[in-house]
Amino acid sequence: MKKLLLIVFAVFAATMGSQAQYPGMAAGAKMQDPNKGHVYGKLVDSEGKPVEFATVIVMKAVKDSASNGFKDVMLKAQTTEANGDFNFTELPIMSKITLKFSSIGFKNLEVPVSFAPPKMDVSMAPKPGQMPDAATMAKMAAAFEKDLGNLKMESDSKMLEGVTVSATKALLEMDIDKKTFNVEKNIVTAGGTAVDVMRNIPSLQVDIDGNVKLRNASPTLFIDGRPTTLSLDQIPADAIEKVEVITNPSAKYDASGSMAGILNVVLKKNKQQGYNGMVNIGADRFGGSNTMGNFSIRQNKINLSLMGMNMRMRTNTNGDSERSSTFSDITSLTTQDIESKTKGMMSFGRLSLDYYLTNRTTLSVGGVVGGGLFKPAENILITNTVNGITSTSNRLSNSERKFSPLGLQLGMMHNFPKAGEQLTMDFNYFGGTNGNSGNYTTNYLNSSNQITGVQIQNNNGNGTMKFMTFQTDYTRPLKNDGNLEMGVRGQFNGITNINDNQIKRVGSDVFQNVSSASINYESINQVYAAYVSVSGKVGSLFSYKTGLRAESSMYDGKLLNTGAKFSNTYPVSLFPSIFLSKKLTTTDQLQLSVTRRVNRPNFFQLVPFVDYSDSLNITRGNANLVPEFTTSGEMSYSKTKGAGTFLASVYYKYTTNLITRYLNQEVNPISGKQDLINTYINANSSENYGLELTYTNKIKKWWDFTANVNTYNSRINTENIENSTQAAPLWTVFGKINNNFNLKNKWVVQLSGDYQGKTNMPISQSQGFGPMSQAQSSSQGYIMPFYGVDIAIKKSFLKKDIASLTLSANDIFRTRGNTQVSYGEGFTQSYYRLTNPQMIKLNFSLRFGQMDAKMFKKNNSMEGMQMQ
Repeated sequence: MKKLLLIVFAVFAATMGSQAQYPGMAAGAKMQDPNKGHVYGKLVDSEGKPVEFATVIVMKAVKDSASNGFKDVMLKAQTTEANGDFNFTELPIMSKITLKFSSIGFKNLEVPVSFAPPKMDVSMAPKPGQMPDAATMAKMAAAFEKDLGNLKMESDSKMLEGVTVSATKALLEMDIDKKTFNVEKNIVTAGGTAVDVMRNIPSLQVDIDGNVKLRNASPTLFIDGRPTTLSLDQIPADAIEKVEVITNPSAKYDASGSMAGILNVVLKKNKQQGYNGMVNIGADRFGGSNTMGNFSIRQNKINLSLMGMNMRMRTNTNGDSERSSTFSDITSLTTQDIESKTKGMMSFGRLSLDYYLTNRTTLSVGGVVGGGLFKPAENILITNTVNGITSTSNRLSNSERKFSPLGLQLGMMHNFPKAGEQLTMDFNYFGGTNGNSGNYTTNYLNSSNQITGVQIQNNNGNGTMKFMTFQTDYTRPLKNDGNLEMGVRGQFNGITNINDNQIKRVGSDVFQNVSSASINYESINQVYAAYVSVSGKVGSLFSYKTGLRAESSMYDGKLLNTGAKFSNTYPVSLFPSIFLSKKLTTTDQLQLSVTRRVNRPNFFQLVPFVDYSDSLNITRGNANLVPEFTTSGEMSYSKTKGAGTFLASVYYKYTTNLITRYLNQEVNPISGKQDLINTYINANSSENYGLELTYTNKIKKWWDFTANVNTYNSRINTENIENSTQAAPLWTVFGKINNNFNLKNKWVVQLSGDYQGKTNMPISQSQGFGPMSQAQSSSQGYIMPFYGVDIAIKKSFLKKDIASLTLSANDIFRTRGNTQVSYGEGFTQSYYRLTNPQMIKLNFSLRFGQMDAKMFKKNNSMEGMQMQ
């Protein structure tokens, strides 16, 4: 009885119950097996060197009702760190536990673990009703901490043939400051770009132009944790491993940029010895095609990856628009029927090399090179009625846009002897050149559709971009599973833009140079920052991460036509962030975050110059713009049960001096006609708040399910703008569902759909190409509801399923048409577009690889594969 009491008090000390019967409980009643066990250690080879990325599985013995015996079931799994470390928490202390280790080139290792309380003198057991003394309590608590030390794995010289090890990552992974979505298994996106991937990520909205929105605003794009000037349509979907959604960036990230947070695209990397690769070939029903190949090789101290991609794109858009306006007692109605086709070609290549200088120091170098050429063509029939008199014109445009990006990444990572202590240094360069040319012919027609006059506008331009960052970060572990992080960063961004315009007016035979019709400029932007962040735990249930970032910036710009110069220096500003996490139970968690960020106007937004390069898309900067500051708060509740995860988030954002597009009807200084001029203003403020629900689950062994619903309200206050007409606050809903069905005989079906209710225009949105895109003023309009459904079927075949064929269809009901409505003083406007409906793609994929060193060595021994 006294031994039983010792066990009971040991469990009581851990604030949990045991499976033993307690006094006062009903006969046969059992308490839950307490999850208080903690096991950690390091995996090394026979020479004492760490075994990295080895698979570690925790197996738990459970009662098998069928055989009346015990069977092992998987409880948890992870891979060892680069220094061989592994760490498991919240393990059951009353069950039989076994750790199983496996890694290519090594024999499997099994280690049993027991959390039995230490042996004690029975005479020292406390009497009924008494608590054990402090020393006894300490010994009992220590029994649940197991340091397994350095565990050695023996080399296995025999390679296993015909064995395929597969594991499925969770669709959604939660961290204190981000959500990670694993997208490797997403077959709808096969042969597409990152834009297609984003359409299947919960929380993200993608409009008809491929612009991505997170909670109705445009996020900043990162690749592998670094900012980039690549766009999502320049990244192949098949190269993406996962997407990290950071709705509230911590002090570690830039305080400047989008108020919507960060999307970090993590590309696939090779982590195993040997070589592997993949080839993708596909085509679509509009004549587009895609080819991609990647190859990775890892041997001893070298990890080399090479990826190349070529895409031929065909885009078809149909639309119409209608604008009515009253200006100086002149009433007009303008309608447009629009047909647009774009032919494009894009190539992209990436080479990266990791060199393991020592067991703790890794040097990395990577390069990106690419190029693209797009040729949009439009045919627009324009009908204009002014004070009852109708005129018709036909606008034909043929243009060409090209870009040649070039990138370089240099990095160093050093792990100190103390586990978790790390120093990284990074240099990132991304730049390139771009060019554009366009011919816009407007034929003026009579009532018999005969041409009565012709105006031609030619536009030629080119530009360069240089984007450089220097960053170093240091991480040091603290007590209570915490970390101290600090770093400094410098960013330099240089842009040059040159455009030449020529117009041959009606009745003229010569082209006239119109230097005042476009903006030629160069600008340099610099940002300097430093941050410090501290994270840790209070007890086993409460976690925190708090930080402070300091930033200052400056820009210099010059108008090349006039020589006028512009410059500004923003003083140092402080940006705090705090993240709190509370484990309510082993399956329930509560999180809270508050951050502050800034968005500074860029040079193009500031220059007070009318850009008439496209007569249907006229813009002008505003030299009086000031930075906007945003305070964001978010509270989330998550619950995990089995393979299912439920996440509910309430969020609120308040921005002062919001920078937003603004449409104003006035006389164009170039043409002398009334036009809508798209400029930028500082709105008084903006508010955005809502509730987001996300649910992921493996409902059956063959059915993976993901659902996301976001209902939100957004409002921009433009009371500070004279005669402004602003959109009223509007509650709306956005929803997305994704189903994956793994059927017999290696068939997989994916069915997904999304719905966007009537919503105010996003606060920040890229300006797309094409007519009437000025309808995207966020403070003066809304978007009508729309929805879409996608389906894909995949069949795997050949040995080890190395080959697959995927057939997909997007927007199968032709319902993703986008209608934008905007209004202002004296005008209302609507614009509808539908792009590539019922797109059908066929994609073939072939994987190859040999997790073996035989191709490098004459003998069959696996020794020497580890880093020397």
